[in-house]
Amino acid sequence: MLLLNYLGKTGRDTPLMAAAIFSAGWNVFESVESLEKPLNWLLFNYYLTTCLQSSISRHRQMLEKLFDMDLVMKARTVREFDKQFTSVMFGYRTIDDYYEDASPCRKLKSVGIPVLCLNSVDDVFSPGHAIPVETAKQNANVALVLTSCGGHIGFLEGIWPRKCTYMDRVFKQFVQAVFEHGNKIFSM
Repeated sequence: MLLLNYLGKTGRDTPLMAAAIFSAGWNVFESVESLEKPLNWLLFNYYLTTCLQSSISRHRQMLEKLFDMDLVMKARTVREFDKQFTSVMFGYRTIDDYYEDASPCRKLKSVGIPVLCLNSVDDVFSPGHAIPVETAKQNANVALVLTSCGGHIGFLEGIWPRKCTYMDRVFKQFVQAVFEHGNKIFSM
């Protein structure tokens, strides 16, 4: 998400030749809504929220000057944590302002270098209906590859997956193409 947002803001004015993005959360509003579904909350959201709280708890004394740490530590979802901590930390007026700015789907049309995006439509962090397929079609710099399964950065293959994943192979092919055919790609 960070890289996509950066590329959307900089357009062609970046030192990067190309980029590969895997399992991006395209729309933060849809991501947190998906994570708040009962099974996803149990499997992912609760754990992520406690990890976020743990990462800042050791700095509690310093942070209490800036945040209501009791509310931060009472958060039960990523959305509640973001409302009490993350959006405030980065100076957003509201959590909606933060989520709007953090959602790369709103900046995809401005990406100015070749970007490969690999997503799975069964990713709970980026639900299939929130992937900006039509916007990607409008930008010749964006190649959006969707798989029916793969979860969040999984893309495992076979009954007993051990070696390279689909993601590994796609990444290798993309990087190889950029280095071998970069001049042709960039002159388009």
